[in-house]
Amino acid sequence: MVDQNDLSGRVSDAPSNNWVYRVLPRSLWPYAQLARWDRPIGWELLMWPCFWSAAMASNAALAQGTFSWATLAFHLFLFFAGAVAMRGAGCTYNDLVDHKIDMAVARTRSRPLPSGRVSRKQAKIFIVLQALAGLVVLLCFNGFAIIVGLSSLVFVAIYPFAKRFTHWPQFFLGLAFSWGALMGWAGQFAALSLAPLLLYIGAIAWTIGYDTIYAHQDKEDDVTVGIGSTALLFADRTHGWLIGLYGAALLFIFLAFLTAGVSWPGYLGLAASAVLLVRQVMVLDINNVEQCLALFKSNNRVGLLIFCGLLLPLIIA
Repeated sequence: MVDQNDLSGRVSDAPSNNWVYRVLPRSLWPYAQLARWDRPIGWELLMWPCFWSAAMASNAALAQGTFSWATLAFHLFLFFAGAVAMRGAGCTYNDLVDHKIDMAVARTRSRPLPSGRVSRKQAKIFIVLQALAGLVVLLCFNGFAIIVGLSSLVFVAIYPFAKRFTHWPQFFLGLAFSWGALMGWAGQFAALSLAPLLLYIGAIAWTIGYDTIYAHQDKEDDVTVGIGSTALLFADRTHGWLIGLYGAALLFIFLAFLTAGVSWPGYLGLAASAVLLVRQVMVLDINNVEQCLALFKSNNRVGLLIFCGLLLPLIIA
């Protein structure tokens, strides 16, 4: 029997009223689904560490008397465009690697590759196009930042395979998804220092936390298919692990701000985000699939609050 989601051209794990289905011609829907344009939470979460790093670097530049709104705005635009392009390329690559697994998982069976609406050759061509768009964005930065950006591809390549050999694929996701914490600083100063490294560690801990919540949606299928996740590893101890992970994230981000010389208004967003993270842990029901997805998506607000906090010292300066 053909799944009704395939008949409609939609996928079962994406909103049916997304702009993709209202604006794009039907022939482009499978490509938009491969790139997850119908699920912006992915590129948003990829983007926030970039934005934090750029804004934190701007705070450091403010103390040195070299801050420029024009530079910050340009870098933020580049990070937005790069996040959309590279998240799309990464998801398409991940779908190619997981083609057979997705066919065996109910939630992912209606995606373009397992449903047959896109061929593997078409998906590979689409990866190249998205990667070229990301390369154009990367080449707008200084030489050092370009090298840093290209270095991230090592972790991008490893991540889709991680669940096959470890219960910590979320750690490898964190290594790749948090790379922007280094990029913003590199784009500003053409160098790295302790502050962006601390921010990177904090972002990794945050990523492991929120993706563990996300992974609880698929734990039964993961057991059936035979792949690992921190959701399976942590199981009923997830709340305790989240306290540790989110606590570490807040601590290392705080230390990054302190090292970068961020003035006190910059910590207000971090404090507000801490409230949201505490709420996530308190209300989480790891067996409630809908709630897990909602709490995972709420991390977009966490990222936004931290970024807005970093803008405050720049605005009131």
